[in-house]
Amino acid sequence: MQKLSQEALLEAGVHFGHLKRKWNPKMLPYIFTEKKGIHIIDLNRTQEKLEEAASALRFMAKSGKKILFVATKKQAKEIVKEAAKRVNMPFVTERWLGGMLTNFSTIRKSIKKMQTIERMLADGTLESTTKKEKLVLTREKDKMEKVLGGISALNRVPNAIFLVDISHEDIALKEAQRLNINTFGIVDTNSDPTKVDFAIPANDDAAQSIAIITNFIVDAIAEGLAERALNKDEENDVEVDDEKNHFDEIKEEESGEDGKGRRRRSGGSGHGGGAGTGGAGKSRSRSGGGAGPRK
Repeated sequence: MQKLSQEALLEAGVHFGHLKRKWNPKMLPYIFTEKKGIHIIDLNRTQEKLEEAASALRFMAKSGKKILFVATKKQAKEIVKEAAKRVNMPFVTERWLGGMLTNFSTIRKSIKKMQTIERMLADGTLESTTKKEKLVLTREKDKMEKVLGGISALNRVPNAIFLVDISHEDIALKEAQRLNINTFGIVDTNSDPTKVDFAIPANDDAAQSIAIITNFIVDAIAEGLAERALNKDEENDVEVDDEKNHFDEIKEEESGEDGKGRRRRSGGSGHGGGAGTGGAGKSRSRSGGGAGPRK
C-alpha cells in the first residue's frame, strides 16, 4: 500500500479545518496551528490515522467482511458512490433512512419489493396492466432504487461503516454504535473524534480532500480483496493436489489387492490342475486294471 505524501494532501486541501470558533476541543491533538481564524490540521497525524484505518479495512476485506460507505453530502455523493462500486461494497449516498441498520429486516423487505417490481417490469408480467398502474409501479421502483439501490446486495448488517462527515451522518453513526459495528470516519475540526473507532482528521467539505482520502481507503480494500482471492486460489490448488494424491493412493492400494487376488486365483488353478492330473492317473490305472479281464 503506497503512502500518501504530505504534498499530495496539501494540494487536495486536506489540512484546512473550520473556523476557530466552531472547533471541538477534542480535536486539539490533531490541530497544527491557527491561521487567519481557521484551524490547520496536522498532516502528520492525518497520515498516521489514515494508514491505521486503511490497514484495518484491508484486513477486514481480506476476511470477507462488508464495509458500508455513507456520504449524503452533495460534494461527496458521486465520489463515494464510484469508489464503493469499484470494490463492490454497499453504499448510501442519497438519504439515510432511520433504522437502516437497527431495523435491517424491514429494510430488506423494501429491497425485495423493489427487486420484485424490477423483475415484473423486465419479464413482461405487467403487460396486461394499464399504463397508469405500470407508471405508478415504475415510479415507486425508481424512488426505492434511489435510496436503496446501493445496499440491494447487502444480505446482512455490515461489519464496518465508513462515514465522510461524522457530524452530518450522526444518525448512521448512532445506529452503528448501537450494534457495535466498527466505525471509520473523516473527522473535521468541528467534530468529536472519540465517537468513531478510527478517526481520520481531514477536511470533510472539499471534494478533493474527500476524494483523496476515500480513494486511499478503497485502494487498501482492493488490496485486501485481491489477497483474499489469491488465498482462495492457493487453497483450491492445495485441495486439488490432496485429492490427486489421495486418488493415487487408492489406485495403488487397489492395484496391490488385484495382484494378490490374481496370485491367489493362479495358485488355485495350479492346485485344481494337480487334482485333475491325479484324477486322470487314477482313471488310467482303473482303466488299465479293467483291461486285463476283458482280454
